[in-house]
Amino acid sequence: MMMRRLFKKLARSTRGAATIELALVMPILTTMLIGIVDVTTAFNRKLELEQAVQRSIERVMQTTTDETVEANIKQEAAAAAGISEDAVIVTYTLTCNGVVTAYDTDCVGGQTEVRYVNVEATTTFTPMFPLAQLGMSGDYFTITAETGIRTA
Repeated sequence: MMMRRLFKKLARSTRGAATIELALVMPILTTMLIGIVDVTTAFNRKLELEQAVQRSIERVMQTTTDETVEANIKQEAAAAAGISEDAVIVTYTLTCNGVVTAYDTDCVGGQTEVRYVNVEATTTFTPMFPLAQLGMSGDYFTITAETGIRTA
């Protein structure tokens, strides 16, 4: 008889329900928090990379050094982004009347000549949450930033 009363009392009690509910929901909340932190960190890294590439062109156009323009841009971008110079690609483009032409030539008289310098930097980002468990192929993903400036 006394045992039956104790079981009925325990069945009606709601003490501890919030703790059990929190225990059930906490893994989902933690996963979402880690995901938000990863996305925010990756976005921040992308912005840093873009700013480094943009600053490299701006600084090179303002200063003179003994290095070639391409080498100087690579050094500036790599140093600002914290990546190796091999991860920075500098491309020169010449357009004559809107048609891409070999950079080391000149446009034929009367054509509109426009020259560009483009800089692309690439790095990788490894999130805290393993991507392989989400069905993705690798443990990291590639971040690329690109910018250009018209020089003539």
